[in-house]
Amino acid sequence: MDIYQHFRKEEHSFIDQVLSWIEQVERSFQSKLTDFLDPREQQIVEMLVGTAHNDLQMRLFGGGHHSERKRAIIAPYYEVITDEDFNISVVQANYQEKFITLAHRDVLGAFLSLGVKRKKLGDIFAGDGKIQIILDQDFTSFVIMNLTGIKRATVSFEEKQFADLIEYESIWSQSEKIVSSLRLDTMIKEIYSISRKDAQIVIQKGLVKVNYRIVEDSKFILREGDLISLRGKGRSKLVGITGQTKKEKLKVTIALLQV
Repeated sequence: MDIYQHFRKEEHSFIDQVLSWIEQVERSFQSKLTDFLDPREQQIVEMLVGTAHNDLQMRLFGGGHHSERKRAIIAPYYEVITDEDFNISVVQANYQEKFITLAHRDVLGAFLSLGVKRKKLGDIFAGDGKIQIILDQDFTSFVIMNLTGIKRATVSFEEKQFADLIEYESIWSQSEKIVSSLRLDTMIKEIYSISRKDAQIVIQKGLVKVNYRIVEDSKFILREGDLISLRGKGRSKLVGITGQTKKEKLKVTIALLQV
């Protein structure tokens, strides 16, 4: 059976990478620790390791109970995996919220300006006068020494315990929609209550992501489980396709991220 037929073409290179990890673990009997993965990548790893690999196990950890970005360990089934094996740390800095507003994108931009790749970074929290960054432990000292300014704020990071992690559980609001197709522009129009023309414009401008990747094709067809984001409007997802009307339109369940 062709594994690739179950995935989109743009995911094939990541699938090749995961298959090489699996082969490496099977050949060496040594575990493989990945960089931080987004939820779609996590799902792909779970699916591939779970397909006829009874001699392997896979575990995910991102630092907290509600972490979005996580590292994966693929290991022989008999190996004991602990949280410490994921080589993750959390650093924190305070700032004067009265004088400056910092958002996720500000922290991410400052982090990337250090020359460290995005995949070495987990979740980011910015708000209430605090910044927390989950990252690959190998880069902790480097970040503490070099990330001293974000936007107009001077910051000083220090390593913290995971017990100090600020977490919020995501809350999704579901609703039912009737759509003519699963085209991206059609779904953006329905989900975010904008015109079809405006939906096409934001897609062409690169403001829309599907499963954490920018999609600039209005004709892109969504699938169940796809996560969508429109810059400035938040995240949503296509939870399911529930049926068809007499006029052959599709009944779908969508969800909007509230928190």
